[in-house]
Amino acid sequence: MPLIIPANTLSGGYEVANSCRFNDGDSAYLEKNFSSTQDSRRKFTVSAWVKRSDLITSTNIWGSSEGSGEGYNSLKFENHKLQYLSGNTTNSGTQVNLETNRLFRDVSAWYHIVLAVDTSQGTDTNRIKLYVNGTQETSFNTSTYPSQDTDLLTSTTPQMTIGMRDLRGTNAQFFDGYISEFCFIDNQQLTPSSFGEFDEDSPTIWKPIDVSGLTFGTNGFYLDFENSGSLGADVSGNGNNFTVNNLTSDDQVIDTPTNNYATLNSLNSWGTTVLSEGNKKITNTTTAFDHTSATIEMNSGKWYFEFYVVSHTSGYSAIAYFLAGTGTFKNAQTSWITNGDGSFGIGANERKITDGVSSNASFSDLNAGDKVQIAYDSDSGKAWFGINNTWIDSGNPSSGTNPYFSSTKLQNNDVVLKLVCYDTQGVSVANFGQDSSFAGNTTKQSNQDSNSQGNFYYSPPTDFLALNTKNLAEFG
Repeated sequence: MPLIIPANTLSGGYEVANSCRFNDGDSAYLEKNFSSTQDSRRKFTVSAWVKRSDLITSTNIWGSSEGSGEGYNSLKFENHKLQYLSGNTTNSGTQVNLETNRLFRDVSAWYHIVLAVDTSQGTDTNRIKLYVNGTQETSFNTSTYPSQDTDLLTSTTPQMTIGMRDLRGTNAQFFDGYISEFCFIDNQQLTPSSFGEFDEDSPTIWKPIDVSGLTFGTNGFYLDFENSGSLGADVSGNGNNFTVNNLTSDDQVIDTPTNNYATLNSLNSWGTTVLSEGNKKITNTTTAFDHTSATIEMNSGKWYFEFYVVSHTSGYSAIAYFLAGTGTFKNAQTSWITNGDGSFGIGANERKITDGVSSNASFSDLNAGDKVQIAYDSDSGKAWFGINNTWIDSGNPSSGTNPYFSSTKLQNNDVVLKLVCYDTQGVSVANFGQDSSFAGNTTKQSNQDSNSQGNFYYSPPTDFLALNTKNLAEFG
């Protein structure tokens, strides 16, 4: 079961193939300088599916500006609240400031966000509308609405950005996480029903629909991120392609609002661990046993994962990979392993951890570039660990023989993967099936599981699956 239930990620119906991963440390963004004035400066709609990673203070989804500093728009998370700002720095300052009371800190789920604008409306609250997962936000910490018929978009040389604030200055406020199905509608104030619908069988779950038939307007666009060689390609038919900045083909991933993958969980971390690359890369910054867990737990089914060792030095400057059972180690804790804490795993210092007890292991120390494999059978409580496509102790997950661990503490319990690193040399990248390039450290291999899911470096053992919502719905 999910550690934090991703309430908008049922499978079925329209399928989204790809998303784009934005890493704020890379200063990654998309930009477009339009050659023509939009159809309307007063009426437009922005729609995007987003999945947050690093919970930084200010992180922007969409921005616009004239470049000269006359006007700007910004749709972002500010202190975990959803905020829309619009202003004119030359004349009147801030014209719009809507900031929700509700916080958006779930790093395990996709949010669908719609900003719908029509300043010609007679009632001020109808001029700007914010929706999340099909429901309008009505409770605001700050609510400054524009005067009727205010021009919010710029008149000449309009610019738009995705993944950063705008192009006016240095306060970029880069987005960190995943963005999918990005639409801009010129000259229409649309409702969420143009972009999504509630699931017929689970009416509280909001899911995407096909938007290709919408009328986008002159400066409208639709980015589906399905062209890895041109992540800014507009597929609306308008040809409003965006320029790519500090993004590569490896940033095209298959973690989407219709198939949500596990990542590392910045809400269940301890110490100074730094997560990056869409919460797939873990880096320690001090001499301590810092750790984090995955966003999805397992209590049934068979699952497969991979981890790439970026760097570590010998001894306890290490990365450790754990299956945390029902003991205290499953949650964030301030100490290293303790006897009986439910932790089972391997350490890069050639150690085997069994229920919180460290002992000598039968594998060589890990090195930078090594790829660690984990196959876990929740129903039997058995786990296999491999290094560079060789299973430790001649294990064979496909046949169920020679497991590296077998314990009733793991069997049909809520088990979660955890990574522990010690010292500043410990760096690793996880792959739960969404990216076999390990955030650009290797070449993608595109191996799939037995359910034709995932993108793995090595072929998963028979019947062992990627940890995503499609597989959980069917086999978890």
